[in-house]
Order: sequence, then C-alpha cells, then structure tokens
Amino acid sequence: MLTRFRVEGEGERSSMAENDDLGIERTASIQNPTKPSSSIGARVRATHDDDEDEVRVSLRPVLPHSSSDLIHQEAARALSVMDSFHQPWLTGVELLDDANRNKHVLPTGLEGIDVLLGGGLREGQLIEIAGPSSSGKTQVCLHSASCIADKGSVMFLDTCNSFSPNRIACMVNQFSGPLFKEAKERRLERIMSSILCQPIYDIFELLDTLHQLESTLKHTVKTGGYKICLLIIDSISSLIAPILGGKSPQGRLLMVSAGIVLKKLAHEFNLAVLVTNHMVGGEGGIIKPALGESWKNIPHVRLVVSRDQQSNVFTATVLKHTMRASGRTAKFVIHN
Repeated sequence: MLTRFRVEGEGERSSMAENDDLGIERTASIQNPTKPSSSIGARVRATHDDDEDEVRVSLRPVLPHSSSDLIHQEAARALSVMDSFHQPWLTGVELLDDANRNKHVLPTGLEGIDVLLGGGLREGQLIEIAGPSSSGKTQVCLHSASCIADKGSVMFLDTCNSFSPNRIACMVNQFSGPLFKEAKERRLERIMSSILCQPIYDIFELLDTLHQLESTLKHTVKTGGYKICLLIIDSISSLIAPILGGKSPQGRLLMVSAGIVLKKLAHEFNLAVLVTNHMVGGEGGIIKPALGESWKNIPHVRLVVSRDQQSNVFTATVLKHTMRASGRTAKFVIHN
C-alpha cells in the first residue's frame, strides 16, 4: 500500500492525503520552517509493512518546475525513452495478428462515438478527442470511464479539475435501469471503486506518473494483479501548451516523449489511452486541434467533437483513424 500526500503552504491549495493501490508517488510542497513564506519540493514515497504495521516515509528533493535544470533533466530522459522504444520490424501477417490478438474494443456507451470507432475505444491505441470549450470532451471522458469501469479498472489523470464523481454517479444510475435501490447502490460502489483519479499539475508530474505507472503495470503483469483497461488524460493540451513556443526545442521534445510513453503503455500493457485536446485558430480563421504538426501524427485516432447548444446534440468527426475513413461524422446525445 502506498500513502500519498500533497501538503502546501498557508493560503495555497488545501492539503490532501490518500491511499493509492497503484503505488504512484506524488509531489509534496512542504513549507520551509526557516522561511515560512517559502516552500521546498519533495517526492513523498511511503511503504507499508502489513506484518510489522509500520509505515516508512522517504523524501526525495526535487527542483522547482520552473528550473532550467529540471527541463534539461526531463529532456535528457525524453531522449532516452525515445531511443529505447524501437519496435521490431514486422510482416503484414504479424501486424494483422497483433491487431486481432487481445485488442478488445471498449464501448463508451455513446452510440455515435462507438459507431465511428468501430465499436468503441480499442485497446493498444492512443485516442484523442479534440474540440472547443463546452463541446463535450470531458463528458465523453466521464461517460467512457463510467461505462468501462463496470468491466475493468480506469485511471483518470485530471489536469483541470474536470473529474466529477456526481456526474459519473448520475450516468451509472441511468445505465442501471429499473434495478432495486440496493442493487443500484452496489453497482455504483463497484464502478466508483474501479476508477482511480489523480490530479496532475504540469508536464513533469505527468511524465513522472507515467513512468511510475509503467513500473506498476510490469509488476501487476508478473503477479497477475488487476488490469487497467483505460487511461484518461483530461486534458493533455493544458500540460503541453505551456512548454511549447520559443526557440528551444526542449518543449517539443517533452511533448513527443509524453506521446511515445503513452503509446508504449497502450501497446505493451494492452490498454486504451484517451486524451483530450483544445482547438486553436488556423489559416482562414478555421479552428484546428492544438499542439501543432509534431503532435498530430502521434495519436492512432483523432476525433473532433462539437455541440449544438440549443438541441444539446453532439457531433463527432473522424480526423484520423487506423481502420476508418477520415471525414465520417456521427451524432450522439449525453443525457443530463
């Protein structure tokens, strides 16, 4: 069992502590006793010995996220990740066999989305949902989490306080139909306990979390532990956009590294990865997904969603798909 903490200075975000069965560290911002107005960063890792009923906590100092040293460090690690992730040459037969073997489709519960995707989110793939503000991106994520968590574990990395347990509870109750109250409560508890939510505040914390998740998944494969079916990041663009721009290529390098790690997790551990992206203005005033040319080739699948504010009907359009034609559209409704 791993106990994780986030402790911040007076006047900052409220303190937080929680148990995490995945064994993932978090950053703690701990007030410096010698300088009350300042804080120092540390990685907090606690391990628990059931036999001795003892908790051991270790602190590993980290540099502030604004430090150029940290950027150089993460850029170096990004290059290492990119160098290590070289898939072998495969024949067409081997690629077809890999596509058909253990690559299940996870229905989102949204008929229009599932039709466009050929049944739902495919394990082994990185899927991007892009759209302007209030277009339904987060609702697609929450709906997917509530539907898929009924069959397996879901990890939700929340970058902009978008995770809403009340919204998921409403969706689950709609799925449950005419069940008795006790049966509905048991189903809701089972689904909610299968969704692991963690706030992420910047690209450095995201990369740390993904590397720790990789280690944890390797361990669960060896021990036969529970399987994560879906990893959600809502939104990935809010973490990447601040590090892009300027003459330095390091921000782009970190972005590509994050994309490669996500695809590596999806491929090696047979899970679906769902990320959201915002829209920016393009040529002629036409909006397009953010993060530029370097990012657009990373996801296996890219959908753009929009919403008719009057009818509350959503439209999804395929921008890119490994097995479907681009430009296809479908409408769907998310009931409040």
